Amino acid sequence: MTTITRTDPPTTGDERAVLGGFVDYLRATVHTKCEGLSDELARRAPLPSPLTTAAGIVLHLRWVEHYWFEFVLAGRPNRVPWTEADLDADWRVGGETTLERLLTDYAAQCAVSREIAAGLDLDHEVGFRGGTVSVRWVLAHMVEETARHAGHLDVVRELLDGVTGE
Repeated sequence: MTTITRTDPPTTGDERAVLGGFVDYLRATVHTKCEGLSDELARRAPLPSPLTTAAGIVLHLRWVEHYWFEFVLAGRPNRVPWTEADLDADWRVGGETTLERLLTDYAAQCAVSREIAAGLDLDHEVGFRGGTVSVRWVLAHMVEETARHAGHLDVVRELLDGVTGE
């Protein structure tokens, strides 16, 4: 299993250090929430939506990282699996994919995202949906997005096997 060390975000420092610290803390929280979870349980949907599985959340977050950092900020090809016909494809886990593989892919994507963000000024803007978006906004959005889904993982994990915690 991919080992990710969760470090508290800094309580002081410049904006980049604080934003990056929170994003990395939340990224590591996703790994923490999945520790010890079997592949079978990771695929089980304990809530009414069949897409809300631990594995599906990890897969979705991997593609969110790709979309915002590689595609939007770096202008690389968009490889997200969702389409107009299936807007939820980034939540659908393939039959042979393990939770370990999903977490490894997520960690690798986060490393790419971190590298892209580090090479850009927080005020750097790119065209987005008829306007612009800054690196600062993307980092703040990733705090929101990752925190929201880490919260989903809290609930899913507790419903699956009773495990709670930070």
